[in-house]
Amino acid sequence: MEAPSDTTLRGHVIVCGLQGVGLRTVEQFHLSGTSVVVVDDDADPRFARALADWGVPHIRRSAHMGEGLMEAGLDHAAAVVCVEMDEIHTLETTLRIRELRPDVRIVVQLANPSVAGALARVSGPGSVLDVATLAAPSFVEACLGRRSHSIELAGVAFAVVQVVVEESELGHDTFRGHFENLAPVAIVPGDGGPMAQCPGRDHPVRAGDRVAVLGTLDELQQVGIAARHKAHVPLRNVGFARRLRRRGATLLEHGNRALTFVAAGLFTLIVAATVILHFTYQDAGSHQHLGFLASLYFTVETVSTVGFGDYTYAHQSAWLKVVGIVIIMLGVALVSTAFALFTNILVSRRIERSLGRREVPGMVDHVVVIGLGSVGISVVRGLVAEGQRVVVIERDAGNRYLSQARALGVPVVIADATQSQTHRMVNMDDAVAVAVLTSADLTNIETGLSIRESLGERWEKVPVVLRVFDRELAHMMEQSFGFRYVRSTSALAAPWFVGAALGLDVLSTFYVDQEPFLVGRVSVAPNGGLQGLAMKDLSTRTRVIALSRMAAGGELEHPPRRGTRFAGGDEAYLLGPYEELLRVLQRDQTKA
Repeated sequence: MEAPSDTTLRGHVIVCGLQGVGLRTVEQFHLSGTSVVVVDDDADPRFARALADWGVPHIRRSAHMGEGLMEAGLDHAAAVVCVEMDEIHTLETTLRIRELRPDVRIVVQLANPSVAGALARVSGPGSVLDVATLAAPSFVEACLGRRSHSIELAGVAFAVVQVVVEESELGHDTFRGHFENLAPVAIVPGDGGPMAQCPGRDHPVRAGDRVAVLGTLDELQQVGIAARHKAHVPLRNVGFARRLRRRGATLLEHGNRALTFVAAGLFTLIVAATVILHFTYQDAGSHQHLGFLASLYFTVETVSTVGFGDYTYAHQSAWLKVVGIVIIMLGVALVSTAFALFTNILVSRRIERSLGRREVPGMVDHVVVIGLGSVGISVVRGLVAEGQRVVVIERDAGNRYLSQARALGVPVVIADATQSQTHRMVNMDDAVAVAVLTSADLTNIETGLSIRESLGERWEKVPVVLRVFDRELAHMMEQSFGFRYVRSTSALAAPWFVGAALGLDVLSTFYVDQEPFLVGRVSVAPNGGLQGLAMKDLSTRTRVIALSRMAAGGELEHPPRRGTRFAGGDEAYLLGPYEELLRVLQRDQTKA
C-alpha cells in the first residue's frame, strides 16, 4: 500500500521492522483500531501481503537512515515501536528518533542487557523490552504443567487458577454456586464447545467443565483451591532399582565399559591371589600360613610391583613362584590399562563437556530444552530457578549462549534433536517435560513429531511445549497432531509493545488453552471516556480485577461490583484478551 500523504498522518504509531514480533504488534494495533505505519526496507513478502490485506501503509525505506521515519510522518506520530532484527540498526534508529523527536514515546526491542540498560536512559524507563524475557514465563509454566498464574497488584497477591468443575451435591449449575465470589476468567465446556471469556458469575457450568478462576490467595483458599495448582502431569515414578540401572548405564557408556571390565578383572585377580596365598604361602621363619589381611597386603604389593621387602617368593615352591609370576604380569597389565582408560575418560569427558557432545543417560525427572537461542536460555533460567533439572539439545556448537547454560550447571548436548538417537542421549524416556524452542517453525514441528514417536505411550502424560510463530499453523498442529501446548513468543510479547506505545501498563500475559490473556493497568484520565463509567457498561470480555482509588490514598478495592464506577485518577487493573483491553484504553483516551 502506498504511503499516505503527510496531512493524513496524525497521532499514529510507527513500527520499524516487520520480522518476529513486528508483524504481531502491527496486527494488534490494527485490530484495536489504532492508526499504524510500518517502515521496513527488507520485509518478508508474506508479511508485506498481510499489511496490504489490512490496509496498513508500508514505507519500503530504511528506518535507521532517517528518511523512512520522516516519510512515515514522525513529526506527528504519537509513538514509535522499534523491533528490527539487527540490534545495531535498532540502536541507531532509536538514537535518531530521539534526536528528531525528543518528545515522542519510544518502545524498543533489545535482547542485550548491557546495551538495553544504556539505551533505556535515552529512550526512557520501561521503554526497552526483550521478547524472550517476556515470553519465557509462559513456556516455564507449560513445562511444569502448572495451571496457575500468579499476579501481584499494588502489593496484593492474586492468582488465576484452572480447575475442573466437580459434581455438586447441592445441584449448583452456575459459576457462582460452585466458586462463590471468585471471578471467572474463562470457562471451557467439557463437551468441546467454545470458550467463554470473562463471563459473568451466573454463567452456567457443568461437571467436567474446566474453568479459570481469579482471586486473592485467601479467597482461593477459602473455597479449597491451591494457588499453585498443577495439572495432572505427575513426575514419573522412577524407583530405586531403575535409578540404579540408569547410574549403571552411565558407567557402561563408551570408555567406561572397558574400564568397568578391567576393574572387574583386577578385583577378581586380587581376590583369587589373596585366597591362594592365604592357603599356600608359608612364612620362611615361622612356617605358618599368612592371615587374610597379610595375604591381601602381599597381593597388592605383588600386583603393583612395589613389594618383596616384607614377603618374597624366593623360598616358596616352584609352582607358587609361577603363580607369583602370573600375578605380577596380569597385575601390571590390568593396572596400567586401568590407569590409561581412566586418564582417557577424564580427558574425553573434558573435551566432550567443552564441545557439548556428551550424553546424560543417568538423568531422570528432568526437562529437555531444545534450542538455545534467546528464548531457550531464558526458559532454562526460569526452570533452574524453579529447582528443575534441565538438559539442553543444541545443534550449533558455536552457540553464543553455551557458556551461560554451563555456568548454570546445565549439560548441553550438541546434536540433531530430530533424531531418535539424540533422544536416547538425553534419556527422553524419563523426562517430565520437553520444550522445543528453536527459531524455525519447520524445525520445531519436525522435532515435535519426532519426540512424539520417541515418547510413545507417555505422549499424553508429558507436556511437550512447541514454539510456533504462525497462529493458523499452531491451531492445525493442535487439532491434527494433538499438541496441547503450542505457544508463540510474538503473540505473548506483542501486547507489551502495543501497551507500552499506547500507555497501557502491561503486567503479565498467560494462556488458557490456546487463548492468550493479558493483565494490564490503566490510569483513568479525569474527564476521559472511563470517568464515571460503571463496571457493567464495559465489554463483557473484560474483567476489572481491582481499582486503586486515588481518593482513598491508593487503597485497593476488590472485587469491584457491577455498579462500581471509575473515577479520575484511579488506577484500574484489567484482565482479558488484549484487543479488549486496548479498546478500554482507547475509550479512556476519548474525551467525554
